[in-house]
Amino acid sequence: MKRLVVRFVVYVLIFAVFVGGVGFLGFVRSQNDFFKNVRHEPVPSLHGVKPPKYDPNKPTVAVLLANVDTEVFDFMIPYDLLSRTNAFNVFAVAPDKNVKTLSGGLDVVPHYSYKELDKLLGKSPNIIVVPYMPIFDEKKYLLTREWIQQHSSSKTTILSICSGSENLADAGLLKGKSATTHWQGISLLSKQYPDTHWKEDVRYVHEGNTLTSAGQTAGIDAVLHLIAQKLGEPMAKKISKEISYPSYHFVQNPKVEPFQKDIYFATFLLNLSFQWNKTKAGVLLYNDMDEIALSSIFDTYAATGTTQVLTVSSSDAPIATKHHLNIVARHQISNAPRLDKMIIPGGNAKSLAAADVKLWSEKGNSKETNLIHSDSPNRYVFEAPLEDLAKQEDLLTAKHAVKRLEYRSNDIHLEGKPFPLETYGNVLLTGLLALLVAICIDRRFIMKKTIFKSYKQVS
Repeated sequence: MKRLVVRFVVYVLIFAVFVGGVGFLGFVRSQNDFFKNVRHEPVPSLHGVKPPKYDPNKPTVAVLLANVDTEVFDFMIPYDLLSRTNAFNVFAVAPDKNVKTLSGGLDVVPHYSYKELDKLLGKSPNIIVVPYMPIFDEKKYLLTREWIQQHSSSKTTILSICSGSENLADAGLLKGKSATTHWQGISLLSKQYPDTHWKEDVRYVHEGNTLTSAGQTAGIDAVLHLIAQKLGEPMAKKISKEISYPSYHFVQNPKVEPFQKDIYFATFLLNLSFQWNKTKAGVLLYNDMDEIALSSIFDTYAATGTTQVLTVSSSDAPIATKHHLNIVARHQISNAPRLDKMIIPGGNAKSLAAADVKLWSEKGNSKETNLIHSDSPNRYVFEAPLEDLAKQEDLLTAKHAVKRLEYRSNDIHLEGKPFPLETYGNVLLTGLLALLVAICIDRRFIMKKTIFKSYKQVS
């Protein structure tokens, strides 16, 4: 009986270590691909790259960029929406002027460093937008924390998007306040920052000078709410209509039923851990492209653990987006690697990117070219990518992507395989290999020792 217990424990331990170890390494790799996808390619000349013109008669918005990584949706969406009003100076601001990376591998040139913006304004910005900025390196993050704290007076509205509320809590700005965050992380933050009242059943919380939002699309609600507060309801409705946002009613009433972790979330974790053959997708960068359309590609595909997204442009010169954000591709059409698909975002891509699309069709190298928004330019930009993700991967993966983005409309129609065959197959294969290793160890050491012991007793 004792030997059976020993063998059972050995099998369980080997299975846990083998499968858990392989899964852990895969998970870390996927997270690094998304959150630590720093640029290794040489940075092209940034000579002539200028920030948007500063108008001293307009309030100023500082959208922050960290030194290591900043969540792409959390940065791009408020930058886009607030810029659309034409009522603010909207600047990308970072500890220094070096190129910064958004999650998934999108490189951005800051308009100003913290010191430069302080000198320009001579006071705090009217609004500070705090995206989720993972604190991987305390030393590198220190300047960002200190700058947020220095400019946190009641005269400045501080808006956090998604898990950016963790950055506010880390800076001590949510003590004694109510706040919200992404549904996947709210339980952890509740334990880490118990002096904050974390609310699960709202899309945003506005208390005093802090405005915190739940996951991704809830950030749109928070930004539109802020626009309504600062510029009036008609302006917020106008911006909502421009982006074909299907859930404006949440701006007026942010109350919702909380999301719970389920089989979709389990599939998401397995994809991060055991999806080894990732789809390699390019995203074509071109001048005057919408920031919100570009964001929809990175946060739909790259965040799932199934897709590696590579930025490509016609030259190595910085690209100026519709609202004067400067971005830099890592590959040019002439040297882009072999891709499974090339995605060209934006409802106006057929006209704005016509020359680049033609060049890609002549010299590019991909199995598929997808002008993903062009056939339905009046849809909310996240809907077509989510539908395409279901076809590329499977329904469980796409349904979790819908929940992760906190999309709560019925305008998406998903079609695809029922579940990720490759991911589940890799889990099964890893389990079988673990079993094989356990059997080998059992026969080599445990059974052999038992037989030898029995032989000695007989002798």
